[in-house]
Amino acid sequence: MTKESRIRGTVTQKLTETGERERLKELLRAKLTECGWKDQMKAHCKEVIKDKGLEHVTVEDLVVKVTPIGRALVPDSVKKELLHRITAFFAQHAT
Repeated sequence: MTKESRIRGTVTQKLTETGERERLKELLRAKLTECGWKDQMKAHCKEVIKDKGLEHVTVEDLVVKVTPIGRALVPDSVKKELLHRITAFFAQHAT
């Protein structure tokens, strides 16, 4: 296990134990809906299905096609806000 994966595991564990992970997920959902990301992704999924044909598309196909686009479409302001919240959380809960 790499140092990075250990740190990631520790961070995830602390966020989960305190309930902060769920609060961050809810914040992310709200922000993505607010900025229109959810609608953009829905439209992109429909486009992929239309191009490939409903009978020829699997969930895995959709995930492969839309994940890179979905990540790229997340506004920087949303990423910065989440990072700020995580940083503030760990500053407050430093052990």
